[in-house]
Order: sequence, then C-alpha cells, then structure tokens
Amino acid sequence: MSDNRVFVKLTGREGVKMPVRATSGSAGFDLCAALEAPLTLEPGKLASVPTGVAVKLPEGSVGLLFGRSGLGVKHGITLSNSVGVIDSDYTGEIFVGLCNVSGEPYTIMPLDRIAQLIVTSPLPVELVRADALEETERGSGGFGSTGR
Repeated sequence: MSDNRVFVKLTGREGVKMPVRATSGSAGFDLCAALEAPLTLEPGKLASVPTGVAVKLPEGSVGLLFGRSGLGVKHGITLSNSVGVIDSDYTGEIFVGLCNVSGEPYTIMPLDRIAQLIVTSPLPVELVRADALEETERGSGGFGSTGR
C-alpha cells in the first residue's frame, strides 16, 4: 500500500461517529450499530446491522470484520460469516451480519459496538495448477491431527 489512509464517510444515520480504536493497543477500529431502535436477536436468528459507515480502502488492501470477543464469549453474539470481507473497490455502507448462537435473546442497542474493522494487505499470489504437491511432515492430516 503506497497510501495507507482510509477515507471514512458517515452515511447520515443518527448519532454515528467515526470508528475508533478502543485503546492505543487495539488492532481494530470499533464499528457501532447504527440502529434507530433496539434490535432483539432471538436465539438462532440472524440480522444484518447497519454501521452508518462507508470506507474507501487503499488499493490492494482488504478490510476484515471480526466479532467482538465480549459479545461472543458473554452473550453468544458472533458474525454470521465468521469474518466479513470488504474489498478495496467497495464503497457502500458497511453492514455487519450477526447471529445469536446462545439460548437467550440479546438486545443490540443503538450505537453498541458490534464488530471490529482491521485493514491489511493480502499477500499477492498467483494460483498455479499442480498434479502433485511437495510432501510435508503433516501431509494431509486434517482436523485434530496435530493434537488438541
């Protein structure tokens, strides 16, 4: 990335503020729920929650949306697609897909922090078709093959 600035547009939804890092050591910028009213997410249900934020990422970068650990561990609220991907050419409003994997309803309040945005550069690679792959110590050992 030659220019590491991310331009942020607030979409005009009520009360939305610039995304910020919660602490100086935070990796991600907190995104908040740009809701007009509380949203109760029932167990096993999904919701697409607006953030009121659109970004212009540097060319060649990607924005990754991650769930907030407190929401996941304490309340079972997680991203519906595990990690959200924002391509550098997408400039629309960011929506966060959330799901409730707990057994209890959870209410998301307007401006609650619901996700984190991390901007990074993917390694530029080329996919090359191969008839065989070089052997490794692990080989094709899959789930659980390296221990607990």
